[in-house]
Amino acid sequence: MLNEDKMKGKWTEIKGEIKTQWGKMTDDELDQTSGNLVSILGLIQQRYGEKKEEVQGQLARIAAKFSQKTEDIKNDLKAGNKNSH
Repeated sequence: MLNEDKMKGKWTEIKGEIKTQWGKMTDDELDQTSGNLVSILGLIQQRYGEKKEEVQGQLARIAAKFSQKTEDIKNDLKAGNKNSH
């Protein structure tokens, strides 16, 4: 995924934002995803039972704070989901 390199560089900050949004997530769980947005999406859906589209939007907003356009991130998430099936 195109955005993963940039995400990894800001991983600590992004992880903090994710934990703020989804307080039940642990550092260990997030670290196991290696910053992969599709893995994070799946983990959040599993833990919270939220709709995929809602989680995608929230993750896109978080990631967008760290230098990427929201649409690019949403597209990466959608592409990743299609590739994981």
